[in-house]
Amino acid sequence: MPLQAVESRRLYRQIADQIAELIDKGEYRAGSRLPPERDLAKQLGVSRPSVREALIALEVGGYVEVRVGSGVYVTGKRPVPAAAALPEDSGPFELIRARWMIEGECAALAAKNATKAQVKAIEEALDAMVRDKGDNPMPLDNDRLFHLRIAEASGNSALALVVQTLWDQRLGPLFLRLEHHFDTPGLWELAIREHREVVQAIIKKNPTAARTAMRRHMDQAAKRFSASWSQSRRRGDERGAGTRTG
Repeated sequence: MPLQAVESRRLYRQIADQIAELIDKGEYRAGSRLPPERDLAKQLGVSRPSVREALIALEVGGYVEVRVGSGVYVTGKRPVPAAAALPEDSGPFELIRARWMIEGECAALAAKNATKAQVKAIEEALDAMVRDKGDNPMPLDNDRLFHLRIAEASGNSALALVVQTLWDQRLGPLFLRLEHHFDTPGLWELAIREHREVVQAIIKKNPTAARTAMRRHMDQAAKRFSASWSQSRRRGDERGAGTRTG
């Protein structure tokens, strides 16, 4: 199976995936040395730095061992320790604050870097939220997709991974339970309106407006959680008082 020239999008990852596939198929056997960096770059039609970055990714993934001064040797796929996760159920307000910082910058970068196809994908995720809202008062799947599409459009895959990690925490039981306290169609209408403001800023290629709109959305989400929690406590107190007096 010959190596194939790759596209420019996330170049190092495509290179790494091709080489990993060849290792998995046994075309590069454990213990063998990979072709020199310059030869791989020539076969793939890419720069040597891109190949170097891919080889580092393969080393992190356990596929190869880089021996300085000797070459890159196939180890075969071996388990590697998983990256440390955030503490289970990180505080919802901590998560919102982290998203305020990170997703604001993602939105600004998306306004600068998003392609037409990426803008369309963001709009489609928002449209899906609107459609699903009638059947599901908490359209979280497409809400998540909307934010991930913006992170992907930032052009920085590391930021996209951070946003995905934060969303995995955001879907934990503690956060969902808190969200249950403001699970109303009216509040989701406000949230969708805020999402739309972010999209409009990205379409207009206005990074400052996109950052501001995303951070405003996060601020409003925090206020909704706080207000709903207080209202829930008041409702609980009222129910308790009614029980005591009844």
